[in-house]
Amino acid sequence: MNLKSSFQNPPQSSANGDRQSPSERLVCDIRRTTRKQYSAEEKTRIVLDGLRGEFSIAELCCREGIAESLCYSWSKEFLEAGKRRLAGDTARSAPVGHAHAG
Repeated sequence: MNLKSSFQNPPQSSANGDRQSPSERLVCDIRRTTRKQYSAEEKTRIVLDGLRGEFSIAELCCREGIAESLCYSWSKEFLEAGKRRLAGDTARSAPVGHAHAG
């Protein structure tokens, strides 16, 4: 695309104000549909690997194929959930007759 044609035919705005060309929209759609969804178990494993410190966060994220910012946000969520649990904010239901004597 040359500069002159981009000024004559600017990308159309969508309802939400995006100014993407059709090819940019296609790339975004492909990324959205091919984005890996991580289970809670996978996130926990990755967070615990990071907390162990055997590898740097950069190495861990490269190995797992995730952004460092995502790893840090999962770690923060994990630690906050643990803090809430230890503070007793989360209800825990034990089966009847299985009280812990300690």
